[in-house]
Amino acid sequence: MQTAAQKLKGLDELVVFVVQHPIRVDALAILNEREASATEIARQIGEDLKKVGNHVKALATHGCIELVRTEKKRGASEHFYKASLRPHIGDAEWAQLSPQARHEISALVFQSIVAEVLASFRAEKFDSRLDRHLSWRAMKLDEEGWGELTEALDDSLERIEGIALRAEERLCERGESGFPAIAAAVGFERALPGRARGPRLFLPT
Repeated sequence: MQTAAQKLKGLDELVVFVVQHPIRVDALAILNEREASATEIARQIGEDLKKVGNHVKALATHGCIELVRTEKKRGASEHFYKASLRPHIGDAEWAQLSPQARHEISALVFQSIVAEVLASFRAEKFDSRLDRHLSWRAMKLDEEGWGELTEALDDSLERIEGIALRAEERLCERGESGFPAIAAAVGFERALPGRARGPRLFLPT
Protein backbone atom coordinates (compact mmCIF):
# COMPACT_ATOMS: atom_id res chain seq x y z
CA MET A 1 0.00 0.00 0.00
CA GLN A 2 1.36 3.43 -0.92
CA THR A 3 2.11 5.94 1.81
CA ALA A 4 1.08 9.59 1.70
CA ALA A 5 4.68 10.49 0.90
CA GLN A 6 4.66 8.21 -2.14
CA LYS A 7 1.50 9.79 -3.49
CA LEU A 8 2.58 13.40 -3.20
CA LYS A 9 3.45 15.38 -6.33
CA GLY A 10 5.94 18.22 -6.67
CA LEU A 11 5.34 21.09 -4.26
CA ASP A 12 4.17 23.49 -6.96
CA GLU A 13 1.83 20.90 -8.51
CA LEU A 14 0.49 19.93 -5.10
CA VAL A 15 -0.39 23.48 -4.08
CA VAL A 16 -2.01 24.17 -7.46
CA PHE A 17 -4.05 20.97 -7.12
CA VAL A 18 -5.47 22.10 -3.77
CA VAL A 19 -6.25 25.70 -4.73
CA GLN A 20 -7.84 24.78 -8.08
CA HIS A 21 -11.19 24.11 -6.41
CA PRO A 22 -12.83 25.89 -3.45
CA ILE A 23 -14.20 22.63 -2.02
CA ARG A 24 -10.66 21.27 -1.68
CA VAL A 25 -9.55 24.51 -0.01
CA ASP A 26 -12.44 24.40 2.46
CA ALA A 27 -12.02 20.69 3.16
CA LEU A 28 -8.32 21.01 3.89
CA ALA A 29 -8.92 24.04 6.11
CA ILE A 30 -11.42 22.00 8.17
CA LEU A 31 -9.15 18.97 8.33
CA ASN A 32 -6.23 21.13 9.49
CA GLU A 33 -8.25 21.81 12.63
CA ARG A 34 -9.98 18.50 13.37
CA GLU A 35 -10.95 15.06 12.15
CA ALA A 36 -14.00 15.04 9.89
CA SER A 37 -15.83 12.92 7.34
CA ALA A 38 -16.99 14.00 3.90
CA THR A 39 -20.53 14.09 5.29
CA GLU A 40 -19.54 16.51 8.06
CA ILE A 41 -17.55 18.68 5.66
CA ALA A 42 -20.45 18.83 3.18
CA ARG A 43 -22.82 19.85 5.98
CA GLN A 44 -20.46 22.54 7.27
CA ILE A 45 -19.74 24.18 3.91
CA GLY A 46 -23.21 23.64 2.44
CA GLU A 47 -22.12 21.63 -0.60
CA ASP A 48 -23.42 18.47 -2.26
CA LEU A 49 -22.15 15.36 -0.46
CA LYS A 50 -21.19 13.54 -3.67
CA LYS A 51 -19.08 16.49 -4.85
CA VAL A 52 -17.40 16.84 -1.47
CA GLY A 53 -16.79 13.10 -1.29
CA ASN A 54 -15.03 13.13 -4.66
CA HIS A 55 -12.75 16.00 -3.63
CA VAL A 56 -11.99 14.41 -0.26
CA LYS A 57 -11.01 11.18 -2.02
CA ALA A 58 -8.77 13.17 -4.38
CA LEU A 59 -7.07 14.89 -1.43
CA ALA A 60 -6.47 11.49 0.17
CA THR A 61 -5.14 10.03 -3.09
CA HIS A 62 -2.55 12.80 -3.35
CA GLY A 63 -1.50 12.45 0.27
CA CYS A 64 -2.89 15.82 1.40
CA ILE A 65 -5.05 14.11 4.03
CA GLU A 66 -5.04 10.69 5.68
CA LEU A 67 -7.70 8.28 6.91
CA VAL A 68 -7.73 8.06 10.70
CA ARG A 69 -10.79 5.93 11.47
CA THR A 70 -13.98 4.40 10.09
CA GLU A 71 -17.40 4.26 11.76
CA LYS A 72 -20.45 2.17 10.90
CA LYS A 73 -23.52 4.39 10.52
CA ARG A 74 -26.87 3.14 9.22
CA GLY A 75 -25.25 0.10 7.66
CA ALA A 76 -22.62 2.14 5.80
CA SER A 77 -19.02 3.03 6.60
CA GLU A 78 -18.21 6.68 7.28
CA HIS A 79 -14.55 7.56 6.81
CA PHE A 80 -12.90 10.22 8.95
CA TYR A 81 -9.80 12.10 7.78
CA LYS A 82 -7.31 14.65 9.05
CA ALA A 83 -4.68 16.78 7.34
CA SER A 84 -1.35 15.03 6.81
CA LEU A 85 0.61 17.27 9.16
CA ARG A 86 3.48 16.17 11.35
CA PRO A 87 4.04 16.97 15.06
CA HIS A 88 6.66 19.56 16.04
CA ILE A 89 10.15 18.41 15.08
CA GLY A 90 13.18 19.74 16.93
CA ASP A 91 16.38 20.88 15.23
CA ALA A 92 18.24 17.67 16.05
CA GLU A 93 15.47 15.44 14.65
CA TRP A 94 15.10 17.68 11.59
CA ALA A 95 18.83 17.42 10.80
CA GLN A 96 18.58 13.61 10.82
CA LEU A 97 15.82 13.52 8.21
CA SER A 98 16.59 12.96 4.57
CA PRO A 99 16.27 15.93 2.16
CA GLN A 100 13.21 14.21 0.66
CA ALA A 101 11.52 13.85 4.05
CA ARG A 102 12.23 17.49 4.95
CA HIS A 103 10.82 18.57 1.59
CA GLU A 104 7.70 16.48 2.10
CA ILE A 105 6.98 17.92 5.54
CA SER A 106 7.61 21.50 4.40
CA ALA A 107 5.30 20.99 1.42
CA LEU A 108 2.47 19.71 3.61
CA VAL A 109 2.77 22.61 6.05
CA PHE A 110 3.00 25.21 3.27
CA GLN A 111 0.02 23.68 1.49
CA SER A 112 -2.03 23.93 4.68
CA ILE A 113 -1.10 27.59 5.21
CA VAL A 114 -2.14 28.41 1.63
CA ALA A 115 -5.47 26.63 2.10
CA GLU A 116 -6.16 28.52 5.34
CA VAL A 117 -5.39 31.91 3.76
CA LEU A 118 -7.55 31.25 0.70
CA ALA A 119 -10.45 29.97 2.81
CA SER A 120 -10.26 33.15 4.92
CA PHE A 121 -10.26 35.35 1.80
CA ARG A 122 -13.26 33.51 0.34
CA ALA A 123 -15.19 33.93 3.59
CA GLU A 124 -14.24 37.66 3.61
CA LYS A 125 -12.61 37.18 7.00
CA PHE A 126 -8.99 37.96 6.13
CA ASP A 127 -9.41 41.74 6.14
CA SER A 128 -12.43 41.90 8.45
CA ARG A 129 -10.29 43.14 11.34
CA LEU A 130 -8.55 46.49 10.90
CA ASP A 131 -5.66 45.29 13.09
CA ARG A 132 -4.96 42.09 11.16
CA HIS A 133 -1.23 41.61 10.51
CA LEU A 134 0.35 40.95 7.12
CA SER A 135 4.01 41.71 6.45
CA TRP A 136 7.15 40.37 4.89
CA ARG A 137 10.75 41.52 4.66
CA ALA A 138 13.37 40.70 2.05
CA MET A 139 16.95 41.03 3.31
CA LYS A 140 20.55 40.04 2.72
CA LEU A 141 22.08 37.99 5.55
CA ASP A 142 25.29 36.32 6.63
CA GLU A 143 25.33 33.10 8.66
CA GLU A 144 25.21 35.01 11.96
CA GLY A 145 22.23 37.02 10.76
CA TRP A 146 20.45 33.86 9.64
CA GLY A 147 20.93 32.37 13.09
CA GLU A 148 19.53 35.50 14.71
CA LEU A 149 16.53 35.41 12.37
CA THR A 150 15.62 31.80 13.12
CA GLU A 151 16.09 32.42 16.86
CA ALA A 152 13.73 35.42 16.66
CA LEU A 153 11.13 33.28 14.88
CA ASP A 154 11.44 30.56 17.54
CA ASP A 155 11.00 33.16 20.28
CA SER A 156 7.93 34.51 18.52
CA LEU A 157 6.42 31.01 18.35
CA GLU A 158 6.94 30.52 22.10
CA ARG A 159 5.16 33.82 22.80
CA ILE A 160 2.30 32.84 20.47
CA GLU A 161 1.92 29.48 22.24
CA GLY A 162 1.64 31.34 25.54
CA ILE A 163 -0.97 33.72 24.11
CA ALA A 164 -3.06 30.79 22.84
CA LEU A 165 -2.86 28.97 26.18
CA ARG A 166 -3.87 32.03 28.22
CA ALA A 167 -6.76 32.81 25.85
CA GLU A 168 -8.02 29.22 26.12
CA GLU A 169 -7.94 29.43 29.91
CA ARG A 170 -9.91 32.70 29.89
CA LEU A 171 -12.50 31.29 27.49
CA CYS A 172 -12.97 28.21 29.68
CA GLU A 173 -13.42 30.36 32.77
CA ARG A 174 -16.06 32.50 31.04
CA GLY A 175 -17.74 29.61 29.23
CA GLU A 176 -17.14 31.24 25.83
CA SER A 177 -16.19 29.61 22.55
CA GLY A 178 -14.01 32.42 21.14
CA PHE A 179 -13.16 32.64 17.46
CA PRO A 180 -10.58 30.80 15.29
CA ALA A 181 -7.39 32.56 14.26
CA ILE A 182 -4.16 31.62 12.49
CA ALA A 183 -0.59 32.80 13.08
CA ALA A 184 2.00 31.74 10.53
CA ALA A 185 5.63 32.71 9.98
CA VAL A 186 8.29 31.60 7.52
CA GLY A 187 11.97 32.25 7.12
CA PHE A 188 13.75 30.84 4.07
CA GLU A 189 16.54 31.45 1.58
CA ARG A 190 15.16 33.47 -1.30
CA ALA A 191 15.40 32.51 -4.97
CA LEU A 192 16.18 35.84 -6.64
CA PRO A 193 14.57 36.72 -10.00
CA GLY A 194 16.96 36.05 -12.84
CA ARG A 195 18.87 33.36 -10.96
CA ALA A 196 19.57 30.30 -13.11
CA ARG A 197 16.79 27.81 -12.65
CA GLY A 198 17.77 24.40 -11.36
CA PRO A 199 15.69 21.25 -11.61
CA ARG A 200 12.26 21.40 -10.03
CA LEU A 201 12.13 19.80 -6.59
CA PHE A 202 9.82 16.82 -6.49
CA LEU A 203 8.56 14.90 -3.52
CA PRO A 204 9.11 11.13 -3.39
CA THR A 205 7.13 9.14 -5.96
